[in-house]
Amino acid sequence: MKQSKGLPAVMYSTKTVPSMSDKNIRLGGYPVPLETDAKGRSTLFFLVPYPGACIHVPPPPPNQLVLVRYPKGLKLNDIYTPLWVTGTLKIEKVSNDLADAAYALDAAKVRVVKESDL
Repeated sequence: MKQSKGLPAVMYSTKTVPSMSDKNIRLGGYPVPLETDAKGRSTLFFLVPYPGACIHVPPPPPNQLVLVRYPKGLKLNDIYTPLWVTGTLKIEKVSNDLADAAYALDAAKVRVVKESDL
């Protein structure tokens, strides 16, 4: 779902933080699956700040979306499961049918957030 007209400019912001480029980080968020492997594991997904983003509601601004590449894949039970994603963040403009992202992350590790993390 591309952005709809009439939203404030901040909803389209692609302003990024250059100092975050190539940083190894751990980021929390919710998955929006884009591609899966033959075993049904998500290998490419958006990490979004709230569950269901891009699905039932307008997508967050591109600078709040991160495209995650995770060739190992992760079995996602639902999009309401929060994840920790660890890897190298890149400033990279990505566009697909659902939304646009201003960041991409090559994930080394993805796991579900546990109660004990909080």
